[in-house]
Amino acid sequence: MEKEHIRTGIFGGTFNPVHIGHLALANYLCEYGDLDEVWFMVSPQNPFKKNQILLDDSLRLQMVEAATAGYPKFKACDFEFHLPRPSYTVDTLRRLREAYPQREFVLIIGADNWTSFDRWKCPEEILSHHPILIYPRSGHPVVTETLPSGVRLINTPLMEISSTFIREAIGQGKDIRFFLHPEVYRFIREHRLYQAE
Repeated sequence: MEKEHIRTGIFGGTFNPVHIGHLALANYLCEYGDLDEVWFMVSPQNPFKKNQILLDDSLRLQMVEAATAGYPKFKACDFEFHLPRPSYTVDTLRRLREAYPQREFVLIIGADNWTSFDRWKCPEEILSHHPILIYPRSGHPVVTETLPSGVRLINTPLMEISSTFIREAIGQGKDIRFFLHPEVYRFIREHRLYQAE
């Protein structure tokens, strides 16, 4: 029998590419953060990164699908691909509530994003409808005593890996296979992604 309310973590990002830091964080939140599942919400365009040149949406989604396929609590999600752009978190969450009323959506954000959360579109609406899990980021302390109700800092292991580092390393011809899920590493090599021109 299905639970009345499935706690679904929404982990948004461009995932350009998805790497073991993303996967380990989401894995920890499933096993220690009271989440039933985590949806990797692949974003077509971050409102704060309008000038960022992104790999094609479908390629980034395919890498997330490859990385998440073996763990039943993970789901690759293209929900934002079908929404107006740029995609704002409050709009995505509003549509998710309409589409999946049986789920409780929990927003997963880094401490760096929490420090700028008051500048997001309609932050109060997000807070009124969704619990938020904050994961630590170096250089971005979170004062837990001042957190609003429903917002929690969860002390996940610090994974100082970035997609920028991955892209640059591949562009320099480095073999960084252990920073990536094996299927993602294979996909990148097969499609010759991020390589220097």
